[in-house]
Amino acid sequence: MIVEERMRTYINSLDMGNTPFLEELEKEALAGRVPIIRKEMQSFLKMFLAATRPMKILEVGTAVGFSTLLMCEYGPENLKITTIENYEKRIPIARENFRKAGRESQIEFLTGDAGEILKELTGTYDLIFMDAAKGQYINWLPDVLQLMHKGSVLVSDNVLQEGDIIESHYLVERRNRTIYKRMRQYLYELKHNPLLETSILPLGDGASISVKKEELYA
Repeated sequence: MIVEERMRTYINSLDMGNTPFLEELEKEALAGRVPIIRKEMQSFLKMFLAATRPMKILEVGTAVGFSTLLMCEYGPENLKITTIENYEKRIPIARENFRKAGRESQIEFLTGDAGEILKELTGTYDLIFMDAAKGQYINWLPDVLQLMHKGSVLVSDNVLQEGDIIESHYLVERRNRTIYKRMRQYLYELKHNPLLETSILPLGDGASISVKKEELYA
């Protein structure tokens, strides 16, 4: 737990919720133990979309499409989202949710390994939302940077690992140590990369928000 439970509950109690379709989709996802963005991240994304009005978004990690559809609902009317998912069982569910929501024309749904797909994408995005395999964030970062223009924002979710990130390597469960090591490398790189200005927030399970600065020239 990153933020004390009573404080988190109070903050979330102030939230007005989402559209009926999103509320039902969230309920179904939670009942099926599908990982979707937490209330804190939902609130942050809605505020951020209203403030920055991004027109092109890249999402790495679709799951059943909840966050994709939330960004469609609360982003600009002509928003376009490219979203990537590799888990075969969730792909048809996400596709059906996009159809039910009537958002298919806004969404480019790419299926397969994100590491391979990111290398093939061209152009740039105003917002990149990372919410997939946490141990791969550090490996994907070089390709993600190529897809950002000056002023692009990279939001990475679940970066504090329920507080494990500050623990000694030896106190982290053995099965989680690789992710732990890679996430610490990722956060260090976000804070020290000269192309980025990054803030790390105790939002949900931790989020980093990085803005791309001027390109560096040799």
